[in-house]
Amino acid sequence: MTATIALIGHPVAHSISPRFQQAALDAAGVDAHYEAWDTTPEALPAAIERLRSGDVLGANVTVPHKVAALRLIERPDPLAELVGAVNTIWRERGLLHATNTDVAGVLHALADAGVTLAGEHVVLLGAGGAARAVVVALRRAGAASLTIANRTLPRAQALAELAGQGLPASVCELDPGSDALRGALMRAGLVIHSTPLGMRHGPDERATPLPADCFHRGQVAFDLVYVPERTPFLDATASAGARTVGGLAMLVHQGAESFRLWTGREPSLEVMFAAARAALDGAR
Repeated sequence: MTATIALIGHPVAHSISPRFQQAALDAAGVDAHYEAWDTTPEALPAAIERLRSGDVLGANVTVPHKVAALRLIERPDPLAELVGAVNTIWRERGLLHATNTDVAGVLHALADAGVTLAGEHVVLLGAGGAARAVVVALRRAGAASLTIANRTLPRAQALAELAGQGLPASVCELDPGSDALRGALMRAGLVIHSTPLGMRHGPDERATPLPADCFHRGQVAFDLVYVPERTPFLDATASAGARTVGGLAMLVHQGAESFRLWTGREPSLEVMFAAARAALDGAR
């Protein structure tokens, strides 16, 4: 019997995860079909219940359900509890287990780009759900300091608490006129963008949170947005002389971590990246 792996989110029709996950499953000889389940918030409990079916290996969870799904799982691991969100679910001995592979996705993507996080000063733009995994990744990798810039300071302050004692964190407004933000950007070796600005089909496809004159040569600019591969944020930072890292590597690496949990096998990253890029090319 062909097994099922689900992507639970709303909406999900635009996701390229089914393309690269199915390619990896086929390459590994796993008899499974990766399919998107468009799930409204009201339908989330029923979708999670479907994962208990004998032919389902597990699921990825994407926006807007990563936080809500955590409360519906019997065995979230300590990492999921720390982040406060799940993105991968699997069944084991009749119980649903969950973790957050976005943390590994961040670390692998930056490692692939040759970025060393230990001892680095980092500015994080945005304080939404994806930013929580970034903060945990920075904390684990030994970053020296973190400045969180967000339009609403209470949300940034709540995220700063997640950094804990091991990662000194400060907050400021996400405003190009903020002296505190510009000072932090001058010190930072790494700037991470976690807002939806510049995302295709997002709130403003042509926007970047800050203009080019906020950045400088020698910085690394990492955008979590992966569609398009070249975002307005990356264009702005590149024009200032920064080295850019797109979000596709994070997406693929977090998916590879999920694949290992569902199948117990090692996926082909080469196959995953090729299928993901082909999906992006087809969406243009």
